Amino acid sequence: MKVNGVEVEETYAEAFDIKVARVLITAYDYYWAYVAANEATGFGTSVIMCPAEAGIEKKALPSETPDGRPGYYIQICHMSKKGLEEQLLARLGQCVLTAPTTAVFNGLPDAEEKFDTGNKLRFFGDGYEKQVDLYGRKMWAVPMMEGDFLIENEIGYVNGIAGGNFFILGENQPSALAAAKAAVDAIFEVEGVITPFPGGIVASGSKVGANKYKFLKASTNEKFAPTIRDQVPDTQIPEGVKAVYEIVINGISVDAVKEAMRVGIEAATKIPGVVKITAGNYGGKLGKHLIYLNELF
Repeated sequence: MKVNGVEVEETYAEAFDIKVARVLITAYDYYWAYVAANEATGFGTSVIMCPAEAGIEKKALPSETPDGRPGYYIQICHMSKKGLEEQLLARLGQCVLTAPTTAVFNGLPDAEEKFDTGNKLRFFGDGYEKQVDLYGRKMWAVPMMEGDFLIENEIGYVNGIAGGNFFILGENQPSALAAAKAAVDAIFEVEGVITPFPGGIVASGSKVGANKYKFLKASTNEKFAPTIRDQVPDTQIPEGVKAVYEIVINGISVDAVKEAMRVGIEAATKIPGVVKITAGNYGGKLGKHLIYLNELF
């Protein structure tokens, strides 16, 4: 199959179940909203060693937010309910409550499952906090030096998926990187998904476990490493490919992740120098969700 003249291998991406909390952070302007969102989603690339997977989902226009201010939606993802609640409390408490002019709202108001994160963070007010009804939501006003920090009483979460992915194989590093950046920019417009790795791009790639060092949970994907192409008998690097980047996508639903993969591949294949698109799968060792690339188009 070809998309924009580029070969898209008829293979599948293997994704796994994860719990996803979605939070809306607003602030005085986009700068401060981004600062808080960026801090709250730091060290959130992979649950292999990070305490959570996290990322900025999308911008929120003032016309879309409860308080009429600019903001960002973020997602925080964890394998367990307990772990997700702990990370939500820690990240909002340490990175958003402390940031200038911020307010926090439930990004999944229709979710059946919710954490009482706001109710827990209100204790920072040391007895001076108060419950208020604002914007049709149950909020807490926590007095601080700049004024009141507002946070919704509950934050919703759903059972989402993580690890949707595709690989971009390029003639050289600049072309592959440009294609990966184009893919991430396109995915940023898709509601309900994040690309949790740095800048949305995975330079390292990974595979489940390791061949030599059995104590590792993940290791270099040697089949897609161009510099050792001649050393790997079952290499997946075609002649003329010098760089590969992976795009990993988490989301609140399989459909959201599929749409993100589709628009990402569309954008990447429009960049000159892209040789091929494929995806990472691990024989069912990673997850039960198999997303076939040819079914996206």
